[in-house]
Amino acid sequence: MEALASLGYTPELVTKILLTHRHSDHSGELRSFPNAQIYVGADELQADELQGLANLVPVHFTDGPYFNFPESQTIVPGIHFIKAKGHTNGNSIVVVESEGLFYMLHGDVTYVDEALYENKLSIVFDDSAAARETLDRVREFVRSSPTVYCGTHTPQGYENLEAKRVMDLDHPVPTMLAAVDFSNQQASGRYVCSVCGYVYDPAEHDGAAFEALPADWRCPRCKQGKERFNKA
Repeated sequence: MEALASLGYTPELVTKILLTHRHSDHSGELRSFPNAQIYVGADELQADELQGLANLVPVHFTDGPYFNFPESQTIVPGIHFIKAKGHTNGNSIVVVESEGLFYMLHGDVTYVDEALYENKLSIVFDDSAAARETLDRVREFVRSSPTVYCGTHTPQGYENLEAKRVMDLDHPVPTMLAAVDFSNQQASGRYVCSVCGYVYDPAEHDGAAFEALPADWRCPRCKQGKERFNKA
């Protein structure tokens, strides 16, 4: 909300929101936009994260194929909502056409650009077969259309957007991960939520080790269970 305010926007000015998927690190502030129509894939409507929202607009993807994606819906001319199951069962992609470029705002198809380059699935998915099909379609689209690939969990997404950088699968852009040697790393005692990125640090919880937390403990941010956390 602070970022929007710094650009001169108040929540009341926002009239349309395209929600890629239900996870609360993407949907958690929707209640802050009272005048917005919130477009979301119809398969996500029953998600716990979306209950109590009166301004949801279910999208049924009735406009037919969009390039190599079989199901899509045009929200306004030049902005397309695309069915892209896998990460969640109602996951979607937004493609914005502008000045000959295709800006792909994707719902966690990958968390980092390295995964797209290396053709590796996201580490979180409800349906692995659907996630694989979606990633294959994304890579095919990127190869055939000048695409600015905008991820939400990596600095590269914002760098790509600012530079209007067209993704080239055969010539990866060097990233921070390429320069890191992971061969001799030590466990920190911290654990990272693979859905929203929340870091559990024992130092911030009276020294309580992650392993000692009760089995029904959940991420404070996105409410996922312990099984969604990875050792850092």
